[in-house]
Amino acid sequence: MASGQTKIMGIINLNSDSFYAPSRAASEEAFRRRTDALLEAGADILDLGAISSRPGATLEDAEEEWARLQPALEVLARDYPSVTVSIDTFRASIVLLAYQTIGPFWINDISSGEWDEAMLPVAGRLGLRYIAMHHQGTFETMHQPYTYDDVVESVKQYFRDFAVRAREAGIVDWVLDPGFGFSKSDEDNQTLFDRLDELKTFRRPILVGVSRKRFIWRPRGLTPDTCGDVVREYEERAQAMGASIIRRH
Repeated sequence: MASGQTKIMGIINLNSDSFYAPSRAASEEAFRRRTDALLEAGADILDLGAISSRPGATLEDAEEEWARLQPALEVLARDYPSVTVSIDTFRASIVLLAYQTIGPFWINDISSGEWDEAMLPVAGRLGLRYIAMHHQGTFETMHQPYTYDDVVESVKQYFRDFAVRAREAGIVDWVLDPGFGFSKSDEDNQTLFDRLDELKTFRRPILVGVSRKRFIWRPRGLTPDTCGDVVREYEERAQAMGASIIRRH
C-alpha cells in the first residue's frame, strides 16, 4: 500500500440481520447490485461478512456462514477477478475454504485470533494480509463496555501483545483496527478516536471503521440513517491522523 494513500473498504453483509439495511445483500442479485454500487463509488476493497456482529446478534455455525459466503465468492472469482477481497470471519475453516475458492484475500478478524486457535497459524501459512481488531471478551460479550484506566494505552498494549502472537505465527503483513464500537463506552470510543495518531507508533496500516457507529450518532440525537454527514467528517479526520483504510457502508 502506497504511503499516504487511503483505501476505501466497502462493506457487504451477506446475512439478513445486519444493523444497517443498505449494506445487506442476502441474494445473488442483491450481491451484484451492492458490489457494483460500491465499486462505482470508488471502493478499493470489498469486505464480505456472512455473520452479523451487531449488538445482540446470534452466533451462527460455520456451515451457515459458508453457505452464505461461498456463492458470493464464486461470483467474485468469475465476474470480478481483479477486485481485492476481504473476508470478515474469525474461523480458520472459513479461511481455508475461501482460499480454495478465490485464492489470496485479506482476513478481517474481529477476534484477532482469540476465538479460534488455528486462525493465526493458518493466516501465517497462507501468507494472507490480516486485520486484527481490538476488543475484549467473547462474541456474546464484546459489545459490553469495559473499564479502562486509559483506553488508548490499553489498546496499545493489546497490539503489542498481538504483534508477538503474529510474529510467532509467521504473519508478516497485518493491519491494526482500533475496534471502534467494540468493548468501549461512547466516551472511550471518542477518546480513542481523538488520539488515533498515537497508534502510528506501530508502523502498521491503520483501519478505521466508524461508519454508522453508535458513539457518533447517539450523543447527537441522530440515527444510523441520519448520521452520514457526521460520519464523513470523522472519516476525513481519521485520514488526516494517519488512517490507511476507511471501512464504510
